[in-house]
Amino acid sequence: MRVCFQITSFLLSVNFCCQPLRAQDPSCCHHAAEFTPCKEACDQLATIKSESRLKHLLQRLPGYCPESMNELWMCINSTLPGVSRKSDGWVGLGCCELAISAECRRECRQATSKNDITKVCKKVTENSLYSCITKNEMGSTCCSYAGRHTTCRDYCQAIFRTDSTPTVSQINAVKDYCQSHGAQLLSCVSNFTKSYPIRSPIDSLYCCDRAEATHCQVACRQILRTMSTEHEIMEGLIKECGSQPLPQEPMWQCFLGSAHPPSPPEEETPHPAKMDCAKLHCCSKANTSLCRDMCQEISTNWGSQTWQDFDQLCEYNPVETELINCLADVREPCQLGCKDLSYCTNFNNRPTELFRSCNVQSDQGAMNDIKLWSNGTIKMPVMNIPVLDIRKCLPDMWKAVACSLQIKPCHSKSRGSVICKSDCVDILTQCGDKKRFHDGLTPERICELLSPIDDPERCIPLHRYLMPSSLGNSIVEEVIHPCNPNPCPSNHLCQVNRKGCLDELNCQPYLCVPGCKLGEASEFLVQQDARIQVPTRTGPAGCYEVCSCGPSGRLENCVEMPCVDTNKPCIVGGQRKSHGTSFRIDCHTCSCFAGDTICSTRECLGFSNSDDDHRHFTGLPCSCPDRFVPVCASNGRTYPSACVARCMGFKDHQFVFGQCRLSNPCANKPCQRNQRCIPKYRACLSDSSDCLQYECVGRPAACDKNSVEPACDTDGLVHPNLCQLQQAGKTLAYMGHCQDACRKPQQVCGHNGETYSTVCDAFSDRVAVDYEGPCHAVGVVSDGAPDSACSSVPCPALSTPGCRPVTPPGACCPICASMLQILWNKEQMNTFSKLNKNKPVTVHDVLQILRLYVSVPQCDVFGYLSIDHELVVLIAPVDHQPTPLQIEACSKEAEKIDSLINYSSPTLVSHVPLSAFLTSEIKTSSIHSSGGSPPSPLPLVLCFLLGLLVTAAPGLQPL
Repeated sequence: MRVCFQITSFLLSVNFCCQPLRAQDPSCCHHAAEFTPCKEACDQLATIKSESRLKHLLQRLPGYCPESMNELWMCINSTLPGVSRKSDGWVGLGCCELAISAECRRECRQATSKNDITKVCKKVTENSLYSCITKNEMGSTCCSYAGRHTTCRDYCQAIFRTDSTPTVSQINAVKDYCQSHGAQLLSCVSNFTKSYPIRSPIDSLYCCDRAEATHCQVACRQILRTMSTEHEIMEGLIKECGSQPLPQEPMWQCFLGSAHPPSPPEEETPHPAKMDCAKLHCCSKANTSLCRDMCQEISTNWGSQTWQDFDQLCEYNPVETELINCLADVREPCQLGCKDLSYCTNFNNRPTELFRSCNVQSDQGAMNDIKLWSNGTIKMPVMNIPVLDIRKCLPDMWKAVACSLQIKPCHSKSRGSVICKSDCVDILTQCGDKKRFHDGLTPERICELLSPIDDPERCIPLHRYLMPSSLGNSIVEEVIHPCNPNPCPSNHLCQVNRKGCLDELNCQPYLCVPGCKLGEASEFLVQQDARIQVPTRTGPAGCYEVCSCGPSGRLENCVEMPCVDTNKPCIVGGQRKSHGTSFRIDCHTCSCFAGDTICSTRECLGFSNSDDDHRHFTGLPCSCPDRFVPVCASNGRTYPSACVARCMGFKDHQFVFGQCRLSNPCANKPCQRNQRCIPKYRACLSDSSDCLQYECVGRPAACDKNSVEPACDTDGLVHPNLCQLQQAGKTLAYMGHCQDACRKPQQVCGHNGETYSTVCDAFSDRVAVDYEGPCHAVGVVSDGAPDSACSSVPCPALSTPGCRPVTPPGACCPICASMLQILWNKEQMNTFSKLNKNKPVTVHDVLQILRLYVSVPQCDVFGYLSIDHELVVLIAPVDHQPTPLQIEACSKEAEKIDSLINYSSPTLVSHVPLSAFLTSEIKTSSIHSSGGSPPSPLPLVLCFLLGLLVTAAPGLQPL
């Protein structure tokens, strides 16, 4: 049984280790002439120059060449001096590519044991490498019990050659082929699969709070966050806390007790030991009571059953697609980009495609699958599929299948990872061993069960991966993925560094941010200080609580929300719409929420053909005139006229004439004498509390020196953070590094109808620029309306020739970006505000969270509240002359977020306030294939609108 931060020391059991080594004499291989797999593996020895690769192959050679081939092994022993049967072979070689630093990768390849790499490969930064080595050590131990039984060893090793949860088919294969070879192997594998994933040391952070000395508490948290083995942790705690592990001391009692948890007293109800709130979010999506109950049971009390049991019953149930895809989002979220694969090479150089599991372990897993399938049977949870020799029958197609199932391309529309039905039928028609088909099975019936989809936008078309990517390395570098693979420790989130660095020499394009797991058995992390909505442990579906991610690494300060009646339908046009369903009524986007139909408020032209109706239709709310006579409403939003403000529900006393940002909220001196009034303009999505446009702050006694959130003052000087700027008595100009081009005021109009003094000011407000100069016009928000109000606005040139742009609602000028129009629930926003001490929920809050979901530095998030109260989000390239590949990457990022919203994926909707999102509509930009003339010089304003390039390389300074 795996216990709190207990890392078992495994004895390595690799059959052959060599020192020194030289190339294998090919004459040995004639002893394997009658056994093709062994002959092929043996022949490779003669071509290998690298000692580390030679050792690696020799370690795996018994898997191809049985030990009963005495003549072969005697020849190898005599040809390679120093070969001997040892138990200290280096099992970490296959993990070396997971190392983050080049120096660590190089050291790993040359090492002979784990001890050789510890000085160069630091565990705090090379967590993936050490996790892989630990897993390989475990696999080496378990699979050594197979002895000479090659097939059993192969199936055993398949369990340990992937970084995802072992599948039911893999586990069953071990049971089938190893049953007669040793109970020890089955027990060893069973212990691993039942406890996967490995529990992290940070699961014991709560024990640190029981230390009596404050310095010991601080040291304890640091040790558990940075060290991984039991030995290191124990030594560190003894050194820092100055005491031996005595059971009478509260801290040690906690650690020792969590390692061997005592039975609770009879009068106490034991708290569920392991919960996974992220997966529990998904359980309500089940369509069958069996799968729903199993999902809830495992998610709230992990250990009573396993996900392998669940997968066997539910993974291939066609009515549970939404549930399975939701669980896949939690286990392996879709990420842009794939590279550095050595077996599935056709998947490399695809920076704008989404994959769930592009990594070295999955690459090796695909290679191992092909080897297993070569035995003539593909073992699935629901059936075994007999096939012909796949090494001769469509081998490239089978490789594409294996790689697709391991690397898992995922399309934003379905998020599933199944191959297309036509490909499935084609490959089984040609390569299925029909003589061994049972129970009337046919390729069509098999594929109807395993791959029922044939829409290329919702399944994986194999032809795409039968050839390498058309992109070269130089083009691929236009879009980078700093967090893929993940360079951070297991208890930290990786985020794109959009803040820049004050120390340019040590600047990385990513940040590692401390996080919390969504439950004891969860691997899904949220960042520290985030507010998270999670289902209650015992309540019915629709009951949630809002928690915060605390410094202990756990969710804390949880407050229950009012339950939502998810069983209450909406009646629309005589039809029932279930909770969470989205639909359209005329031109409106609508969603059913607990029996209430919530719709957008855009104006519809309808089907009227009368000239009078067309003449009076302006495309603005209530068909208000398109004159720009702005008013500032109580929610901090500027509306183009009093007519529009009234149409959106504001009374005359709730707005004043003029733009919000041109007023001085500190003019009436609202703060106390010992406080300073700082303007803080914001548009609020909640209205349960006042939307104050200022903040009262005292002069801080001390600032956090480690906090880096650059702020530029009105003198053009940058400060590490806003606190230090205020401590210096300066006035904030805008957040971000100071830019020379913004030293002089040059007014621009933002998409939110506000006039900004500089483009830097707009950018730091997360608002993209519509046109140069002060705001003086309003664009339409509904289709079919005239745009005469914008006819006098000189729009800047598009950033990329040939771009098919979008025009945001209410804006005058098109922009080369992708756009989401999000319908949201105001009552939920108000609930979140009340639960957070009546702090208003703002547009800026939402945009800052959404930025975390954009994984490439070449794209960033802008947005505003439209005048008809939809939330408009733009995913725009940040380069002032973006390439077609960068525009495509931004479109894919937008499609990914749109999909997460519309499918209510817990990876997104667990974040407060994003959980108030109901549905999203998307419009993406693309490039005409014909290209165009070379880009013309752009106005300065547009360069800054989409640019001031964020940290794509060390030293670049974003706003």
